[in-house]
Amino acid sequence: MVVELIINTPSRLHLTLIDLNGERGRLDGGVGITIKEPELVIRAEESDATMVKFPHDTSEALQREYASKIGDAAERTLKYLGSDEHFLFSVEEMFPSHSGLGSGTQIALATARLIAEHHEVELNAEELARIVGRGGTSGIGVASFEYGGFIVDAGHSRKEKKDFLPSSASTASPPPVIARYEFPEDWKIIIAIPDIDRSVSGRREVNIFQEYCPLPLSEVEKLSHIILMKMMPAVLEGDIESFGESVNEIQTTGFKKIERELQDPLIDRIIDNMISAGAHGAGMSSFGPAVYAVTDENPGDVLGAAREAMPGGQAFITGGRNSGAMIGKGGIP
Repeated sequence: MVVELIINTPSRLHLTLIDLNGERGRLDGGVGITIKEPELVIRAEESDATMVKFPHDTSEALQREYASKIGDAAERTLKYLGSDEHFLFSVEEMFPSHSGLGSGTQIALATARLIAEHHEVELNAEELARIVGRGGTSGIGVASFEYGGFIVDAGHSRKEKKDFLPSSASTASPPPVIARYEFPEDWKIIIAIPDIDRSVSGRREVNIFQEYCPLPLSEVEKLSHIILMKMMPAVLEGDIESFGESVNEIQTTGFKKIERELQDPLIDRIIDNMISAGAHGAGMSSFGPAVYAVTDENPGDVLGAAREAMPGGQAFITGGRNSGAMIGKGGIP
């Protein structure tokens, strides 16, 4: 009897990396929010050969990207389990790659979890991430997959990771989570993904880390102060004004300032429009091009302002997701 498994995983916003100086003995560290949409939904069942199916309207470029990531994660996981089985993976829902929403980590972890579940092997997200080679810089995607919510990770000890590298080029283990809070249910998040060719990945991403790091310690200290004494308490106390102010301050501090400066000026216009429309705070996720805004009163106005600033792309309203990936048999878990 062929058993079909299905997994549903969240996307995430990566608000900032924390320490790209390293003088205190650690590198990286990250802050992020797990979000409800877009989602990744993949079905898997045994097959004579490893294959990946997509909705009929999926672009060839996105098919190649997803198929490559699924194939690599499947190969690594099967090797770890000592299995020579094959699977048909059917991708039912997806989100853009290299958009700043963390698709690569979710694809890899989802594939690995499906295969492990088929073999009745219990592996947590950190163990899966080690197998498929994710989490080498930021732990936000791995923690979002496991827990959901608002997340802060501690980065890596310089004993383990000596160089400034993005996750795609790092072999370090996923970093420990030092804070995980429920993200307020009544805070709305507006996501805008402009249709611009300014994604940052691969060799270009590595070069940026090598060119701009280490950052001045004063920048790291300022950023840490904002996160510890303003952003984290704001989430716990449901203070959206302070949270929005901290998001805005982060945009001109540390590595986020560099990420913003390297993006298309359109990003600035979208963010400015959303703040002018009443968003408490707005910023860019990871290297972009996805941008986000947070509000509790007028999400429709903020959404309209984002769309008005974009010549093309997509924008939508979502919220924080306080749960991780869900897996089950047959129907949607």
